[in-house]
Amino acid sequence: MKIITELDKLNIREKTAVAIGKFDGIHVGHKELLSRILEKKKDGLKATVFTFDPSPEEFFVGHSVPQLFTREEKLKAFQELGVDILVMFPLNDATAATDPEEFVRRILVDELNAGFIAAGSDVSFGNKGKGDSKLLERLGKELSYELCIIDKVKVDGEEVSSTRVRNAVSDGDMDLTERLLGTKYSISGIVEHGNHLGHTIGVPTVNILPPSMKLLPPYGVYSSTVKIGKNEFKGMTNIGRKPTISEKEKVGVETYIYDFDRDVYGEYIEVVLHSFVRPEIKFENMEQLKLQIQQDIKNAVRSF
Repeated sequence: MKIITELDKLNIREKTAVAIGKFDGIHVGHKELLSRILEKKKDGLKATVFTFDPSPEEFFVGHSVPQLFTREEKLKAFQELGVDILVMFPLNDATAATDPEEFVRRILVDELNAGFIAAGSDVSFGNKGKGDSKLLERLGKELSYELCIIDKVKVDGEEVSSTRVRNAVSDGDMDLTERLLGTKYSISGIVEHGNHLGHTIGVPTVNILPPSMKLLPPYGVYSSTVKIGKNEFKGMTNIGRKPTISEKEKVGVETYIYDFDRDVYGEYIEVVLHSFVRPEIKFENMEQLKLQIQQDIKNAVRSF
């Protein structure tokens, strides 16, 4: 997958099928949009995603919002779906002020060579977000591109949005989160050395420290699946600060993997969350913690 982050690298010679969107969390609505450009690959068009960096929400509001997908997770998801080109359009005061019609003519058609454009019915772009689906439709015949406008996808009678997905994750509703995303929620990262407490109590774990802006569900214990390379293993994951050990612990994602004894320090893993087992608890001593972890291991494996 080719990744473009600079304006002077936008000149694409191959004909493209372009999906425009925020893609701050790749949910079922986004996947419906992406399916339209992926279909065009059979006609020889390059499946191209056009998104913004930072997100319009972050740029205009002036502060970061919790991320459903980190940058690395988003890139991995696009690549696995079959996207050929990812454009992360640099959003700043100058580019945000681009005239909407100029945006379509110069950027989408001249620079990206779009022969097909897919966008949501609520698409907005250009100066003050005045560019919309009506403008794309008006210019389509003149500029010789095919246009596909996608209505909002609904789940349980309500429109799917990244805000709705974030609310589901924050509520710890892993079932709803999965239905909104079309896949289970996951947390990825490089396995790091922890305090090795798990080894001392007979429950070795793999630990990752998610970026501060990665949205995490409520602290506690979850049944999980751990992806390491092409292999998957059942696990039990604790998300939180481990208050029994110290009040100063960083927020971590600590996973006990069933029937596993490999050294994976420094490797990239993906922890896929299944169901909530219990909330995080501060125990009076290490013996109580050990007994509870042993019970958690039994409870988590029953939930698969």
